[in-house]
Amino acid sequence: MTSLQSAVRRRRAVAAAAAVSAGLLLLTACDKPTPMATITVGDDSVHSEATCYNDGKALSTADLAKCLKNTDVESIKVDPDDTVRFGVDPKLADEGWTILMNDQPLTDSSKKSYRTIPGSVFFNAQYGATGNSTKVAIKEGEKDVKGLWTFKLEKKSS
Repeated sequence: MTSLQSAVRRRRAVAAAAAVSAGLLLLTACDKPTPMATITVGDDSVHSEATCYNDGKALSTADLAKCLKNTDVESIKVDPDDTVRFGVDPKLADEGWTILMNDQPLTDSSKKSYRTIPGSVFFNAQYGATGNSTKVAIKEGEKDVKGLWTFKLEKKSS
């Protein structure tokens, strides 16, 4: 083996080690993903990480108010005759979670990871619905709000 071949191999080894080190450094700099929440209607589903989350600690009232105003959220079409299925990460369920409709509690807190609600509820004025879309949020925490996942349900035209 010539000294030129040996030098090329050393450079490749150093480059490979540098690439691995850079990759590990990037992984440690990433934010930890939040628990997931999913809404399923028929064969369609949307899922999202939290709109607001403080690594399992209580959100401040100001942060929560700001989060509730967020309009950049996942949306799904719902026929009023459909069943809307809500699913949450088991870590989220352990803390207790409530479904909010237009920022008001629609359900009691639950520690189950799955719930169903008739689609008609989300477009019924009796429950505070107006128009052809409704904002729905999943609130983590029974006393303190620890996370918020927000979605938009749009009425499917017949």
